[in-house]
Amino acid sequence: MSDATHWSFPTRLRPDPDRVDFDLDRALRSVVLVHSEVPEDAFTASTLGTERIGHGTVISPDGLVLTIGYLITEAQSVWLTTSEGTVVAGHALAYDQVSGFGLIVPLGRLDVPYLQRGSSTEASVDDDVIVIAHGGIEHCLAAKIIARREYAGYWEYLLEEAIYTSPPHPQWGGAALVSQNGRLIGVGSLILQEAVAGDAFDANMFVPIDLLDPILEDMLKLGRRAGPPRPWLGMSTTSMQGQLVVGSLTQGGPAHRAGVRVGDVVLEVAGQPVTDLGELFRKVWSVGPAGSDIPITLARGRSTSQVHVRSADRNDYLSKPRKH
Repeated sequence: MSDATHWSFPTRLRPDPDRVDFDLDRALRSVVLVHSEVPEDAFTASTLGTERIGHGTVISPDGLVLTIGYLITEAQSVWLTTSEGTVVAGHALAYDQVSGFGLIVPLGRLDVPYLQRGSSTEASVDDDVIVIAHGGIEHCLAAKIIARREYAGYWEYLLEEAIYTSPPHPQWGGAALVSQNGRLIGVGSLILQEAVAGDAFDANMFVPIDLLDPILEDMLKLGRRAGPPRPWLGMSTTSMQGQLVVGSLTQGGPAHRAGVRVGDVVLEVAGQPVTDLGELFRKVWSVGPAGSDIPITLARGRSTSQVHVRSADRNDYLSKPRKH
């Protein structure tokens, strides 16, 4: 991720405070810098790094911060920095594997306003939106929604209707997506490449804020959503030339233990054909909760075989944050 402070958008790319119908300065102040440190032996250290920097939005009067969960997964320390330069320690309270949301409780007074949550339905494709990262108007981007559609991530992650915006913000992780009504409608997750009429360009993907309300109480009380966790295979899969190919495996994870190999082609789950990532994940999750036996049919070279993967709860592989 690029430097957190020493850069700025050209004025032409920023929203004009005089042309919005809400207090933009107040919204800017509600976004804080999130800096977390993760042990070198943590499960996610090799893929997400041991030092993670992104953003979070204060969403309640008591200072609760909403961010993207990968910033605080397995964090042993979290620091929050306001636009005024106040630095406060934080506690990584919750991470929801399904949505990708994370929650941080500040362990001191942030003394910033909170941003009201709205609904992703407040903005449609082609509507103007604002992407806010920590750092004031210089780090604030005027953008448009270019698509609303499914997103499937190779790490066994699926959003039914993600929000895609352009131009992309270079510091997307945990950034706030704000509607023209001045309300929070999404949380920044990724930068990726889109294609329209043969032209490729970069865009940001946001997690819709609507996914938070149904699970917020559980996250505050339990640190995760209630109910049985989804089955996790530890199998990263990509779509290549119309086939679902195993790209990597968690060493010692469920799929690895079951004999799945990198390069295998996934043909079926529980006897049902799968042709894309979304379909693969839905069929795995429909078999049962974590711990369920997942029958998977694989092609390896010219041979076809079936393996039975004893699924797991991914959270069991993650170190837990220290209590404060």
